[in-house]
Amino acid sequence: LVNYSGREEMAAILERTTRGEWPVANKVMDGAQIRQWQQLVREVLVAPPVQDYAIRLVLATHPQGEFATAETNRYLRFGASPRAAQALILAGKVRALLEGRFNVSFEDVRRVYLPALRHRVLLNFEAQAENIAPDTILSQIVNEVKEKV
Repeated sequence: LVNYSGREEMAAILERTTRGEWPVANKVMDGAQIRQWQQLVREVLVAPPVQDYAIRLVLATHPQGEFATAETNRYLRFGASPRAAQALILAGKVRALLEGRFNVSFEDVRRVYLPALRHRVLLNFEAQAENIAPDTILSQIVNEVKEKV
């Protein structure tokens, strides 16, 4: 989570973002290359046990669901949607490629879990009152859900 900007920081942000000057971006690839990389990502393999692990990690965010943890039931109002599972798998595929592999590992899924899900769950009043962050609940889930059932 990001803290609010102070007066000076906000002034600096406004200076950088509202002037007539445009930032210069260096082109690293064209549209065709982007599409090629997108296609390559989709071709990375995901073994059924790894896919099932990603599914169970998402389902573990659903309060009162089959895979819900005690903390899920206590602190989450709404869990993640199927788009979270899609994000886990696609981000896992990207991570695998960046690591030089053409298959997604359990570790890939674990490593992308927090960034992929922290904005996809809604805390309940109790969690907010106790100042519990989504990462706290999600970290507990990823530590509790086993790779294989």
